[in-house]
Amino acid sequence: MKIREKYIDFFVSKGHKQIPSSPVVPENDPSVLFNTAGMQPLIPYLMGEKHPYGTRLCDYQKCVRTNDLDEVGDKTHHTFFEMLGNWSLGDYFKEESIEYSFEFLTRILNIPVERLAVTVFEGDENIPRDDISANKWKSLGISEDKIAYLGKDDNFWIAGETGPCGSDTEIFYFRSSDTIPEKFDPEDDRWVEIWNNVFMEYYKKEDGTFTKLKNKNVDTGMGLERIVATLEGVDDNYKSSLWANIIKTIESVSNKKYDGNEISMRIIADHIRAAVFISADNSGIKPSNTDQGYILRRLIRRAIRHAKKLDIDISSNWDEKIALAVIDEYKKYYSELEINKQVVLDVLKLEKEKFNKTLEKGLREFEKMIRNISDNKLDKDLAFKLYDTYGFPVELTIELADEKGIQVDIEGFKEKFKAHQELSRTSSKGKFKGGLSGNSEIETKYHTATHLLNAALKKIVNKDIHQRGSNITSERLRFDFNCDHKLTDEEKKMTEDLVNKWIKDSLDVTRKEMSKEDAIKSGAECQFIEKYPNIVTVYSIGDVSKELCGGPHVKNTNELGHFKIVKEEASSSGVRRIKAIIEVGDKNE
Repeated sequence: MKIREKYIDFFVSKGHKQIPSSPVVPENDPSVLFNTAGMQPLIPYLMGEKHPYGTRLCDYQKCVRTNDLDEVGDKTHHTFFEMLGNWSLGDYFKEESIEYSFEFLTRILNIPVERLAVTVFEGDENIPRDDISANKWKSLGISEDKIAYLGKDDNFWIAGETGPCGSDTEIFYFRSSDTIPEKFDPEDDRWVEIWNNVFMEYYKKEDGTFTKLKNKNVDTGMGLERIVATLEGVDDNYKSSLWANIIKTIESVSNKKYDGNEISMRIIADHIRAAVFISADNSGIKPSNTDQGYILRRLIRRAIRHAKKLDIDISSNWDEKIALAVIDEYKKYYSELEINKQVVLDVLKLEKEKFNKTLEKGLREFEKMIRNISDNKLDKDLAFKLYDTYGFPVELTIELADEKGIQVDIEGFKEKFKAHQELSRTSSKGKFKGGLSGNSEIETKYHTATHLLNAALKKIVNKDIHQRGSNITSERLRFDFNCDHKLTDEEKKMTEDLVNKWIKDSLDVTRKEMSKEDAIKSGAECQFIEKYPNIVTVYSIGDVSKELCGGPHVKNTNELGHFKIVKEEASSSGVRRIKAIIEVGDKNE
């Protein structure tokens, strides 16, 4: 079922331009580790930046969400997923958006109207009820009984405490062979949300008041995995055609059937698929103990643990076979999977070897633990140490302990595990919140400063230096670049001085749209050329820097302040990392 093609073809016929999927690792957005929704890469344009493809856009976007990683294993949760999206940037609004969604669902996908229901915003003391959306749905044949009016928790979108916001309307499908109820109950699990249309028409200020936006935007999203499972009539996403070859491969390497082993097979399928997309990303993420690398390591190791539960020979190339099935399924849509195939296989193999050694250490640690217990009981702290430090699932600890006639404090372990989950979610809250947060004035300055830093490194250190990744917050910039040596103190000082000279020179920052081919011919620097559409935005800073970029940027370098490198260190093999700050004051006066 070619849902992606049908979706893109439909919206192109409605005047939209298809834009390529952005990488799973976002650029210059410190609020998330990964792109968590189709709108994430479009943040500058939703904030007012002009998009080179115009005001009507559509795509299918690679997304990774890890805030409910421990839920993976059920029928519907996924770490990696694809989001189908269409956008209006100050063009059409509620009525047209709803009409497009309805037409696609009923005429292109042939979903019967009686199987559809919707929710709309019920209104509050600040913002009126969304009667425009409700009336539009009625005019299309959705009865009053199939429309539910819900509050801000369900049908109002805002990225954080302040910023662009607005009501949304969610579309539900009755996924059951039961008789369709006359009245829609959003709490009835047989109704599954399949599409969400967000209407950004307000701006919430810090004092809590709302004002109308000059340009109203539409942001929609429909999960590919969910709509495919819905249309194919399965209540388990992993039984849909999207997963068929991947699950079949897991059955082959385990010599077991999916039925009866669903949880472990879902986790292996999901985690290997996500690991393939993360490690194939051109940002060069490798397993580590921080940020994206930590997530990648956790995914691979959890997949290995569940492979052991299925009695798969961990030393075999089982992971490679599953990864190749993933690559084969998706390479038509995401060319980097084929291009970086060997990188993916190497990442999986190396991490598997490391984890096997860790498991061996864990077994030795277990033997040491049981020699030192006196009451034939392994307490919660020791059980959790085996899990947290050595990656032992509690089931393995119980199995090993049972062989020795030792009990495990399972309830105590569960309490510690729950506390660990809560701590992880709390500490990573800022990393996974997403939204329109990363565009403050200081962050815009840091964004421009990365361009100057890149240009300066080319002049001072090596003309072949290129950006390998960046991360910007309101406190600092972090810039990764290819380099075969640690920078000398002189190189750091000269780089810093050159950036500050350019700031003091008051260079104009200009923006120009052109074809991707012309941009490359003009000498514009770009990271990961394949992610850009055929029409691109090029930012030039005087005659010292020219890069493909989505913005935002200052108008002139004299707005920046004093640039200071605070740290230079290794990031990964062949890649160095600079952390720098902008000091506001009179150092450039």
